[in-house]
Amino acid sequence: MFSSLDVDIRPGDGIGMFEIGSSLWSVIDLLRSLQHLFPQVEVKFDPDTSSTTPIILHLRPHFDLLFSGYHQRLHTICLRKLRDPHPPVTLRYKDTAISSTEEHLVRVRVNRTFGPTYPGDELKYPGVWFSFEDDVISEGFKGGVSHPEDRAQEVKRVFVTQNDGDNEQHDALDEVAVCPIMHGDVARAVIKVHDGILLHFYPSTAAPLHIRIGTTTAQDLNIDLGPQLRVHYKEDERMMIHSPNPQAIADDQSTDYFYNYFQHGIDFLICGETSVVRKIILHTNVPGSPLFQRYKRCPWELEGKPEDDEDDTPPTMHFYDKFETISHFLSPRDPPPSMLLDRTDEEDGITLPSSTTRLYGYDGVILEVTEASQVVAVILF
Repeated sequence: MFSSLDVDIRPGDGIGMFEIGSSLWSVIDLLRSLQHLFPQVEVKFDPDTSSTTPIILHLRPHFDLLFSGYHQRLHTICLRKLRDPHPPVTLRYKDTAISSTEEHLVRVRVNRTFGPTYPGDELKYPGVWFSFEDDVISEGFKGGVSHPEDRAQEVKRVFVTQNDGDNEQHDALDEVAVCPIMHGDVARAVIKVHDGILLHFYPSTAAPLHIRIGTTTAQDLNIDLGPQLRVHYKEDERMMIHSPNPQAIADDQSTDYFYNYFQHGIDFLICGETSVVRKIILHTNVPGSPLFQRYKRCPWELEGKPEDDEDDTPPTMHFYDKFETISHFLSPRDPPPSMLLDRTDEEDGITLPSSTTRLYGYDGVILEVTEASQVVAVILF
C-alpha cells in the first residue's frame, strides 16, 4: 500500500518538503526519514567531474531534484507523472487543490489559478512553470507559439526554481543565490596552513570564525559552532606505525576524540589531555566516493602567501581544483609518495566502482585524493 503525497507549490521557494537552496546533504538526510514515501532514491552525476557538475536525485516516480555543481544546493524541483497512483499525489496552491487523482491539472486551470503570462508552449511565471511535455523540454520553451484554444491540454511536469524577478529560465549550471535557508551554513572555509581555518557564514554580514590548531578548545567550538552531531573517540591508531618516534608507538594509548560537525563538513580532533584542537579535517562530499553524504560539502579554499610585497592578496586553491594543481601549489616538486586507503575494507555491504583513495602528505597538510584527481578531504595538523 502506497502512502499518498499531499504537497503545496510555492513559486520561487519549493514544493512540499523540498525547499530551493537546501543542501544536498540535508535533503538526502530528510529522505532517510521519508522512506515510506520515497523508497528508492537514485543519485545521478558525472563520475569524471562529480565535484563540479550538477547532481540529480531521482525519486520515483514523481520528483527530480537538481542540485548545483559547486555548492550542492537545490536549484530546480521537477514534479512529474501527476497521474501516477504509486503513490497518488495532490498538488495544492494557497490551500486549494489544483491537481489530484480526481481532477487533473490542465491549461485552463493553471490560467485561472495563476493568471495571464507571456506566450509560449510552457506556461511560465516567476519561480514556476508548467510543461505539457513528458520527458523533454520542448522548443517552445525558448519562445514557441502558444495554443490558447487547447484549454484541456494536460500539464505533465511542474518546475519550481529560484525567482529573481526576470521570469527567465535559469541555467542548470547556475549556482543558487543566497536565501534564508542557507543562513548559518559555512559559505567559505579558508585554510591557513600551520594555523587553522577561517570560517565565513551565510549571510555575508556574519562575522568570520577563526579556529586555530593548538589554541582553540573544545569549549570554544561548542560556544562558537554549537553542539556537534557526534563525539567519536579515536580508536584507529594504525597510522602511528609511520611515526618517527618509537616511544609514541610504544605509548599508543590515545585519549583523543573527534567532534563531528557533519552539518558543516568538518571534523576536529581534540587532545584528550588538554581539550585543544589538534587536527582539522574538511570534507568535499564528492559523489561516488566512500564518504559521500556522510558530511555536507565544506567549500574550502587553501590560502598561500602573497606573491610579492605590492599585492597583498594571497593566492588560493579551491575544493574543485584538480589534485595536480593543488599539489604544485603546496610544493613545486613532484608529488610526495602516497599511501593507499580503502574505506570500504571494514564495510562488507558496500561496493563502489572506485573505493580506493590516496593520501599525500605535505608540510602541515594531508590530501585524500580519488583516482579522478579529486580531493575529497583535507587534513590540517
